[in-house]
Amino acid sequence: MPQRWLLDPLQYSLYPAMASAPEYDNFAHLLPPSWKTQVTAWLQEDTPSFDYGGFVVGEAPREAFLLGKGKQTAVLAGAPFFTEVFTQVGCEVEWHMKEGETFEPVKHVATVRGKARHILLGERVALNMLARCSGIATQSKKIKDLARGCGYQGIVAGTRKTTPGFRLVEKYGMLVGGIDPHRHDLSSMIMLKDNHIWSHGSITKAIQQARKVGGFSLLLEVEVGSEAEADEAIAAGADIVMLDNIEGAELAGVARRLKDKWAGKRKFLFESSGNITEANLHERAINEIDILSTSAVHQSVQHIDFSLKIQKPKN
Repeated sequence: MPQRWLLDPLQYSLYPAMASAPEYDNFAHLLPPSWKTQVTAWLQEDTPSFDYGGFVVGEAPREAFLLGKGKQTAVLAGAPFFTEVFTQVGCEVEWHMKEGETFEPVKHVATVRGKARHILLGERVALNMLARCSGIATQSKKIKDLARGCGYQGIVAGTRKTTPGFRLVEKYGMLVGGIDPHRHDLSSMIMLKDNHIWSHGSITKAIQQARKVGGFSLLLEVEVGSEAEADEAIAAGADIVMLDNIEGAELAGVARRLKDKWAGKRKFLFESSGNITEANLHERAINEIDILSTSAVHQSVQHIDFSLKIQKPKN
């Protein structure tokens, strides 16, 4: 029998039915109060008027199996969103594995119970979300494991190149996959990229201007394209310096020289970003770099195949 996992209707926390100790590492507890309205919007988009197929099947009580399919080991991610979809259409979800666990296809992941037309109302919305969120978590875990296999001990992160309107789910998938989701929006951290620098005139002046309004509570990151620009950003007080598209021996050399130069004088982190893939990760995964950020964990990522199969009545 698969392990039964119950869903706390108030907190959307996944926990074993027999457990008594509270969980402190449940990513569902990060979700903001507004997240359920996103689920409502997905359902409104999918059924803007009449549900013709639902009219055909009616409201007989049914049970449907959520099956993890495909051809690869995958990470389950997106359980709170999946459950909320079906909660909003009047169904219940019983999970047979814990979010963040890996599974081999074909796996009976969960069971959905409710009226036939209600199950079908939520089916495609829930599956589409789960497929993408789990795909991001799976790829995130893969990239992190590859980096650790190269001996890299720093932070592996995603980027802000997320899908408009779907960022919360995609960032959630990164967390479940074990990587840093990076900044969420323009207000999360001050990041001065090349366009900011060119528009203002200089790295130093741009940093000074940003510090006037950012205050002490926001980190400031600057994107640079050369050792000289990195040196200027450090001197001006950047907390994080992104070495954009600097690769190979040059990357290690720049990071090493500047860390030696500023040792004991400035505290900062180096981030490497731009064109990081599975194929070249070993070239960038050097411990002189504190953060590796890549959109390969969420852009053009392969989705995980799930299906929801309504079971025929046993009688």
